[in-house]
Amino acid sequence: MRHSLPHSMQPDIVFRSRRSPVIGRGGMVAASQPLAVTAGLQILMQGGNAADAAIATAAALNVTEPASTGLGGDCFALYYEAGSRQVYALNGSGRAPAALTLERLRREGLDGGLPTYHPYTVTVPGACAGWCDLISRFGTLSLAAILAPAIELAEAGFPVAPLTAAYWERGVQLQLSQAPGGVELTIAGRAPHPGEIFRNPGLGRTLRRIADGGAEAFYQGEIAAAIARQVQTAGGCLEEADLAAHTSTWEMPISVDYRGWRVWECPPNGQGLAALLALNILEGFDLGAQSPLSAERYHLMIEAMHLGFADAGWYVADPVFSPAPIAELLSKNYAAERRKLIDPCRASLELKHGTPLSSSDTVYFSVVDGSGNACSFINSNYMGFGTGIVPPGWGFAIQNRGHNFSLQPGHPNVLAPGKRPYHTIIPAMVTDSLSGDLIAAYGVMGGFMQPQGHVQVLVGLVDDGLDPQAALDRLRFCIQDGPGGGQIALEEGLPASLYMELEAMGHPVNAVSGLRRSSFGRGQVILREAQTGVLWAGSDPRADGCAMGY
Repeated sequence: MRHSLPHSMQPDIVFRSRRSPVIGRGGMVAASQPLAVTAGLQILMQGGNAADAAIATAAALNVTEPASTGLGGDCFALYYEAGSRQVYALNGSGRAPAALTLERLRREGLDGGLPTYHPYTVTVPGACAGWCDLISRFGTLSLAAILAPAIELAEAGFPVAPLTAAYWERGVQLQLSQAPGGVELTIAGRAPHPGEIFRNPGLGRTLRRIADGGAEAFYQGEIAAAIARQVQTAGGCLEEADLAAHTSTWEMPISVDYRGWRVWECPPNGQGLAALLALNILEGFDLGAQSPLSAERYHLMIEAMHLGFADAGWYVADPVFSPAPIAELLSKNYAAERRKLIDPCRASLELKHGTPLSSSDTVYFSVVDGSGNACSFINSNYMGFGTGIVPPGWGFAIQNRGHNFSLQPGHPNVLAPGKRPYHTIIPAMVTDSLSGDLIAAYGVMGGFMQPQGHVQVLVGLVDDGLDPQAALDRLRFCIQDGPGGGQIALEEGLPASLYMELEAMGHPVNAVSGLRRSSFGRGQVILREAQTGVLWAGSDPRADGCAMGY
C-alpha cells in the first residue's frame, strides 16, 4: 500500500498536535535545542549544505546540551546525496582501550559487571573524527566556518533551556560531582538554572583547535594527552595510543521495504537492526485498519519489538569481530517465520533470538537542504554526561559506551581490546522504494527506546498518514531495558482501558509521567515532497527543541 506525502496527511483524530508542522523549502533543521537549530540554519543560509549544517548543529548541541552529547562521545550519520540518490552510513563510534581485557576485569573482581560510570566503560570518543570525516566527504565549507556558531555560544555563553537544566542537575548529582574534572561543567558545583547564562571557554578552546587542525588536533597532542591522563587518574586504562589509532568507518547501510517506504539504518554495531526486524514483522499486519489506541495494535507492536530486540541482543556487535547474517535476518522469509511466534491474544515474555539459515541521554537531529541533500545525525555521551570525567581545561565529558559490552565469554558482543560495543544510538532515513527519492530524515534518541521510537513514529507516518509533528506528539510505549526488558512503560494520557487490556494479555505495564517521560525518547522528523521540494518538519515535545526552516 502506497501513501501520499505530507500535503495530503490528515490530522491525528486521537492525539491533537501541540504544534503545527514547520513548512519551508530553502532548508530545514530540527533539533532538541533552538540555539543549535539556529546554528545549523545559519550555515545553510551561508550556502552550506546538509553536511555542513549537520556538523554546525552537532557542535552547538555540545555547547547547549552537554548532559546528552559532545566531543567526548560517539556519533553515527546517514547522508542522502540528492545527485546520486544514494544513502551513505558513517560509523563514528570508538573502540575499547588496548589494555582493557576480560582477564583484567576478572583480576580486579569486575567480571560480574561494570559499575555504570566506571572508568573502564570509557571507549575512544569517536565524535570528532566523525564530524571531520562527514565534512571531508560531503561538506562544502571550512571547519572554521562550520564551527564558528558553536564557538561563539561557548565563549559568550548561552541561556540554559528548562528541560536541559533539569537533566543537567541530575547529571551533577550522578556524575559530575564525583568524577575527576566534572566540576568544570558546573557553576560552582551546581547545575545552571533555567535561563541562567552558562559559559564554557574550555570547549570553545577545544573547538578552535579542531577548526584549525582538524581531527588530528583532537586525537594527537595536547587534547589527547589530557583525555588519557584524566581517564587514568580516574582508574581507567585509556592510552594516548588508543586515541591516535582511532578511525571512523564508512559502512553499507541496511534497509527494509515497509509498504513502499524504504527505511534505512546504520548496520551493527548500531541497534538499527532491531527497528528493521520489527518493521518487517509488522508489515504482515494491517495496522492501518486498527485504532491507534487499540490494545490489538499495541500488542502487535510490542511483540514485534520484543522479537527485534531478541535478535539484536545477540547479533548486534562489532562486525570486525562478529559479523551478523544481515541479509538473512532482514529477509521477508525470516520475518514471516518470526511473525508466527506472535500470539494475537497473549504476550510472549520468553522470546529468544532466531537462527536464520545462511544462503551462502543522546541528541538526534535532522537536516535537509534546499537541493534535497539530507543528514540524519546522532551524537551521544550515552548516560547523560557519560562517565562525567572531564579533561581539565577542555570543557567536555567522556562517554561510558563500554557499559554496553557483554562480559559473557563467547557472546558476539563480549568485551575485547580494540572492539566497538553494542551501540544504542541510531539515525534513520526513508526513501521511496521505487524512485529512490528522499522521503524523510528522522530519528528518536534515548537509549534502548530508539528503535522503538523509530517504529512507532514510522507507523504514525505510514499507516496513519500523520504529519511529522503529530507523529512525534503521539503517546508512546517503551519496553524498558531493551533486549532484556519485560516491563512495558506507557506514557501518561493513554486511556485506562488500554492498560487493563494489555495486562489481561500478560503485558506487565506501568504508567510514566513528568520528567520521566524522557524515557520515551526525543525525536525529530523532516519530510520532503519530491515534486515541489517542500519540507515538512516536527520536533519532539519531550525536549526543549524545535524545527525551523526558510
